[in-house]
Amino acid sequence: MDMRSRVVAELKQAMKDKAAARLSTLRLINAAIKDKDIDARAAGAEDGVADADILAILTKMSKQRADSARVYEEGGRLDLAERELEEIVVIAEFLPKQLSEDEATAAVDAAVAETGADSIRDMGKVMGALKAKYTGQMDFGAVGPMVKDRLCAS
Repeated sequence: MDMRSRVVAELKQAMKDKAAARLSTLRLINAAIKDKDIDARAAGAEDGVADADILAILTKMSKQRADSARVYEEGGRLDLAERELEEIVVIAEFLPKQLSEDEATAAVDAAVAETGADSIRDMGKVMGALKAKYTGQMDFGAVGPMVKDRLCAS
């Protein structure tokens, strides 16, 4: 089942279960996907967005909510922070399992070997290979310094 179908099926189930918070988050996800569909059609694409694009949308939504939760906690608004964290849990159901630090290190090493990177100038190639293979499975903001360290060491 593709990502879009999974979201719609979960949306319907949340309606049946009368799970208001879950339903709200699923509607936000569905709206974000539809917005991206409209943009894609305006750009000339006949189909909607692909699963990889949906993963990118979900990853972005998750990061936005994590940032918001941190800001709310700093501001003493724990009720709002808790709501953001609940939304992250729902969004995470659709994201692939995150790689552990050891797995991420192994993936970086494999990407460096695969691309033949030997200097910091090749960082873009390595990051491109990682993004193509591990979208949604790793935090590229955290992986970037790993790649940089690996390339500077060689």
